[in-house]
Amino acid sequence: MLVVISPAKRLDWAERDVAMTEPEFAEESRRLAKTMRNLTLGALQGLMDLSPDLARLNRDRYRDFADAPEAEALRPAALAFAGDTYQGLEATSLDPDELAWAQDHLRILSGLYGVLRPLDGIQPYRLEMGSRLKTRRGASLYDYWKDAPAKALNAQAQATGADVLVNCASQEYFGAVAPKALKLRVITPVFMEDKGGTPKIVSFFAKRARGAMARFIVQNRLTDPAALTDFDSGGYSYRADLSEPDKPVFVRPYSA
Repeated sequence: MLVVISPAKRLDWAERDVAMTEPEFAEESRRLAKTMRNLTLGALQGLMDLSPDLARLNRDRYRDFADAPEAEALRPAALAFAGDTYQGLEATSLDPDELAWAQDHLRILSGLYGVLRPLDGIQPYRLEMGSRLKTRRGASLYDYWKDAPAKALNAQAQATGADVLVNCASQEYFGAVAPKALKLRVITPVFMEDKGGTPKIVSFFAKRARGAMARFIVQNRLTDPAALTDFDSGGYSYRADLSEPDKPVFVRPYSA
């Protein structure tokens, strides 16, 4: 079983005493970084709807993006991202054996790096997958990456003997995985909050729950999709009555 999650806009750049690996699509990320470096400040701000301060921050990041970065300039991906999903994943508290299993079974979809392993070393960046960044390959990052993410996931599934992909990524990011190229059964968990007997998806909580599901898979080294229904982190419980094939639904009482 493989599991995929989205990256995060917010980063935690604390130093980590962890051996890092090189991203599979390092050359492609360098090309994208050069494209980003050539954008004007205004174009960069408009591309991702950034505030002036965030636009300047990311202009500086791409200006400093190195083709051959020193280890001190890198952080392991799963420990560097710090958004809602990563509050659920809590990668910093995974033990070495769990991180090693995650390295083979957890993938992070990335606008800049394509597909990342948890311990792949990344430079600080921001580039949403849905950005309409024009390159020689097309008008968007979906055009740029084409079927590369799907092929990478297929290859890793073959290497680990997996035939199921658990999609804990957002629609924006999972949209980069070409369905015609992907050879795996896809299971997409849905997380809902029950307020007054009417379960609904609350984005903030759903993001954190997707990270917690990824952690649950890693810590239990899941291989059987049926075991996903045992997920109960944060008070969620499986609801068979709301679920559909390959879309298991988990609900918990709503709390503001």
